Amino acid sequence: MTSPTEQRNPRTLAIDAVGTSEILQLLNNEDALVAGAVSAVIPELTKAVDAAVEAVRGGGRVHYFGAGTSGRLATLDAAELLPTFHVPDGLVVAHHAGGTEALLRAVENVEDSEEGGARDAAAVTGQDLVVGLAASGSTPYVAGALKAARAAGATTVLVTSNPDAPLAPLADVVVAADTGPEVIAGSTRLKAGTAQKMILNAFSTTLMIKLGRTWSNLMVDLVATNKKLRGRMLRILAEATGAEEAACEAALAEADGELKPALVHLLTGTPIPAARAALEAAHGRVATALAELG
Repeated sequence: MTSPTEQRNPRTLAIDAVGTSEILQLLNNEDALVAGAVSAVIPELTKAVDAAVEAVRGGGRVHYFGAGTSGRLATLDAAELLPTFHVPDGLVVAHHAGGTEALLRAVENVEDSEEGGARDAAAVTGQDLVVGLAASGSTPYVAGALKAARAAGATTVLVTSNPDAPLAPLADVVVAADTGPEVIAGSTRLKAGTAQKMILNAFSTTLMIKLGRTWSNLMVDLVATNKKLRGRMLRILAEATGAEEAACEAALAEADGELKPALVHLLTGTPIPAARAALEAAHGRVATALAELG
């Protein structure tokens, strides 16, 4: 059976015969359907996040596998976790069919290689969680990765826009956001890609929250890699503690630029070394460290 993403959309049959504004409105109308499709799979996404939390707390890693748009979105999500949440290198790993070269331009046949997916999944262990992304639900590269992950004993997740995805039997959790036919038949960089971006955002952000890399809705594991982020660090400290900017700067300097110990220090008056020790004992969770310090 053909994936819904490959079918013609009856609402956009005349898209090449209307004006610019009408084309944009048709695109926007279809985009408006994506949030509802993602909302409908929150129960399955919940299972995926909880499995990821269990995997990471057990010493495992999270792996993304995808080709084309799916692989590029996965690579983007994994890359952005480092500056946003100070995720250790290698904790969330994106595998894109064809490697770095295929991020910029299509590489022939790589997504059709089950062997390539299996080869890229060679480092997966039974402690890990593997997320395969395939809009059509049938990408051979993703199939190879999921099969290898299953053989290694890893928990497997499939993110797709095909409710009848052929790869579903290879996944412990199937997150199938039914976005329907694309505006341009088969162009899954559109609604299916938007759904995957939303799902990855929700998955990784919720994982980080559950792992204690936020306090309230603040990015307290932020890495200041540029002037903008250094300014954000100071704003977070000031917002969270009510301290003056000079006190926030001094606390950050004393904490060697680490936001969490500076935050705990300013909120409790605990010296930086003791604040850092409390955070280590609390597995990095600011709320737990604050509770322990009274």
